[in-house]
Amino acid sequence: MNVKKSYPIVLSIAGSDSSGGAGIQADLKTFSALGVYGATAITAITAQNTQGVYAQFALAPQMVYDQIVAVLDDLHPKYVKIGMLSNVEIVVAVAEALRNHSLSIILDPVMVSTSGHRLLSVEAQEMVKQKLLPISLLVTPNIPEMTALTGMSLATNQEKEAAASYLLDYGVGAVLIKGGHEIGATKNDVLFTRYNACMQSTVISSDTVQSNNTHGTGCTLSAAIAAYMARGYALETAVVEAKKYITEAIRSGAAVQIGHGFGPVNHGFNPQKMIIYETN
Repeated sequence: MNVKKSYPIVLSIAGSDSSGGAGIQADLKTFSALGVYGATAITAITAQNTQGVYAQFALAPQMVYDQIVAVLDDLHPKYVKIGMLSNVEIVVAVAEALRNHSLSIILDPVMVSTSGHRLLSVEAQEMVKQKLLPISLLVTPNIPEMTALTGMSLATNQEKEAAASYLLDYGVGAVLIKGGHEIGATKNDVLFTRYNACMQSTVISSDTVQSNNTHGTGCTLSAAIAAYMARGYALETAVVEAKKYITEAIRSGAAVQIGHGFGPVNHGFNPQKMIIYETN
C-alpha cells in the first residue's frame, strides 16, 4: 500500500516586490526557510528597490480571483497570508474567492511601504474592515496601520486595548499590534484576543536590533506566523516563534549591504528542511 505524502502549504496573496525584500518574494523566502511549501496569488506588480517604490500596477480583480481559486481547488492550502491589496476591487475579489472555504487567514494590512509610499487606497481600508476582518483569524497592523484602521490614539496600553477591541468587533479572531515603530531598548508586540467579552493580551518582547535593513519586516512576520501555523503550532505559539524568527532575521542581516536604502532582512539565516507528512 502506497502511503500518500504532502507538504504543509501556505498561500500568499500579495504584491510583487522587484527588489526581492518584501511582498510575495519575502513570503516565499520565509516559507522556504521555515520548511513549508508556498503558493501565490499576485495582486499587484511594483517597481521598487531599497530606496522606494517608483511605480505600481494593480492586476485585474478577476485575475486575482482566478489565481486564488486555482490554488484552492487543487492544492487545498489551509493557511493563507494576505498582504498588499491595492484597491477596493481587489479587496472584494479576494474576499469572494476565500469566503466559502475553511481557512486560517493571517491578514497583514499593508498600507504604506517602509519608504513611505502608499500601497492601499484610503477607500480600500474600510473595505478591508468590512470584507476581510470577519473571515480572518489574525490581523497584524503596525502602529501607523492600526491608527489608520481605527482612527484612535495608541499612546497607552489602555488605548491599544480599546483599538484592538474596535477591530475585534468586526469579527477577526485576534489582533497583533506590532511595536516596531516604537522607540526603546525592546520591541513589544501585543496579541489581543477576546473570550466571553473579556479582553486578554499577551506581550511578546524582543531586544531592539539596530539595523537599516528593515525592508519587508511586516511581510516576513505575518508569513512566518502562517508558516508556523501550517507546521502545527497554535496561534499564540506561532506568533511567539515568528517574533523570534524576524528578530534573528534582522540581526543576521544587519551588517549586510543590499542597495543604498532600507535593505532586506536575512530570511535564510537558519533554513529548515521541507516538512513532509503522511496524509490520509
